[in-house]
Amino acid sequence: MRRVLALCLLLNACSSQPTIDDSIRSYAGGMPANLSGSWERDYSRSDDIQGVLNSMLRKLSRPVQDPGFGNNRRGGGSVVPTQDLSKVVALARLADLITRPDVLTITQNEFEVSIARKDDFAMLCEFYDGYAKRTESDYGTEVCSWNGHQLVSHLVLPDGLLISHRFTKSADGRSLHVATTVSSSATRAPFTVNRVYVKFTPTESDFNCVETLSMKRVCSTGEIVP
Repeated sequence: MRRVLALCLLLNACSSQPTIDDSIRSYAGGMPANLSGSWERDYSRSDDIQGVLNSMLRKLSRPVQDPGFGNNRRGGGSVVPTQDLSKVVALARLADLITRPDVLTITQNEFEVSIARKDDFAMLCEFYDGYAKRTESDYGTEVCSWNGHQLVSHLVLPDGLLISHRFTKSADGRSLHVATTVSSSATRAPFTVNRVYVKFTPTESDFNCVETLSMKRVCSTGEIVP
């Protein structure tokens, strides 16, 4: 969590709190979808952080004017402003940290959905009488809702960042799509990473795996320090 706070300072977002849609949707009867089970990331179907970062930088790049071509022609290529570059990279690093767990363990009953993430803090969505309840933790305030059969979670951090997760189970129940968006008022665009998980039966394993910006996927029998 200390790394999250450090990235917040780099994003310069601590001065303002993000806003979220407070119109929590209600539902009748049981929860619209059952997401429970053990889910392991499918790396072949998930976004590559570096690829998403490169795509975002291309969208934010501005044309550079080459004086030799006059005022009406572009001849100098394009570049991302230095201030935007540092903040976009900070968003990418934060998204990388948040989406690093490669195993999700989801338990669900008629009142709550708990999402345990390997080597990271768990997420909790509570519902009573068909309405979502705000959940306070050491990390911030979590607000959940159901958008059809899609579970939506908004985590508002005290340092002014908004982290949103959208969980969608496939029609055959074999895979789970998780779209994670990190946004800040200090940046021009949010950073979204898509991960796909497949259902599996947990077994003991001697290997730990993580995905990093610089080294891609790394596996080891010991602790991996990013």
